[in-house]
Amino acid sequence: MNAPRDVFVHAAGICESASVGPGTRIWAFTHVLPGAVIGRDANICDHVFIEGGVTLGDRVTVKCHVALWEGVAVGDDVFIGPSAAFANDRYPRSRRHVPALRTVLAKGCSIGAGAVVVPGVTVGAYALVGAGAVVTRDVAPFTLAVGNPARAAGLVCRCGGRLLPAPAGLRCSQGDWTGDAPHEGMVCSAADALRGR
Repeated sequence: MNAPRDVFVHAAGICESASVGPGTRIWAFTHVLPGAVIGRDANICDHVFIEGGVTLGDRVTVKCHVALWEGVAVGDDVFIGPSAAFANDRYPRSRRHVPALRTVLAKGCSIGAGAVVVPGVTVGAYALVGAGAVVTRDVAPFTLAVGNPARAAGLVCRCGGRLLPAPAGLRCSQGDWTGDAPHEGMVCSAADALRGR
């Protein structure tokens, strides 16, 4: 096990990467291969596989039963729900290795439980992919994507709440943000409440 000292690795977990940030927790039956890079304060839950060549930012949460393959790049503050699946070959065949396509999960986005993400797509900053969605093309920032194949079904706030029409443009359904369009600097009481937990 090569994990730095200030990283928690459960006795039933395996971390072979020396590039794991302080405060990160790696739980039981998880395997992190050499060459994976994980940022600070990440939470990698049970039964997760992280291949070499994967990068995860700070404060990332990866829930149970997720495999991340070479080419997946995960930004800061990303949430990956339980049993989300990341394909690693658009034209798979047994015993054939092809170069990894880059799949990007941008800062603050969330991938719902059981969603499928094909290789080579980008999920934009603070986007929200619904549970069970099949992402076959890029998802724009702050977009709610649902269905098979996933399609845009509205906009979301930094807190994840849906943005609804309001007299002055849009308003967050969960917090107090209002404005013309979502942006990274938007301030929402619901997002602040989540950060304080």
